[in-house]
Amino acid sequence: MLTSLEVAELAVKVLDSKKAKDIKVLETKNLTVLADYFVICTAGSTTQIKTLADEVDKALGEKGERSLRTEGYRGGGWVLVDFASIVVHIFLKDIREFYALERLWRDAREVDISPWIDADAPMTEKGLV
Repeated sequence: MLTSLEVAELAVKVLDSKKAKDIKVLETKNLTVLADYFVICTAGSTTQIKTLADEVDKALGEKGERSLRTEGYRGGGWVLVDFASIVVHIFLKDIREFYALERLWRDAREVDISPWIDADAPMTEKGLV
């Protein structure tokens, strides 16, 4: 069983591998019972939003982390995938700016994800293949 931080790390790696932009992880466990971490990213299109949501759901499911629900999948501009310990938010740029979750949850600590993402490493070194 993965810890909530490991679940967030895997989500970040999948999102990065599928070209999500401006990925952020906020530690929310001391602020809310909703989740330990929020993973937030931006997609370039509604098609990419669906792909990102599907790929995160698939990868985490393969590790035994089943999503409880997915919201907004048909709406297009913001999809939320709830894994209980983490919640993944995938936005179009303008929708992300409008809702400004980072500002809303400004008391949350931002997790340094740089060790999880190495732009020069091939997928096998990122642990995805």
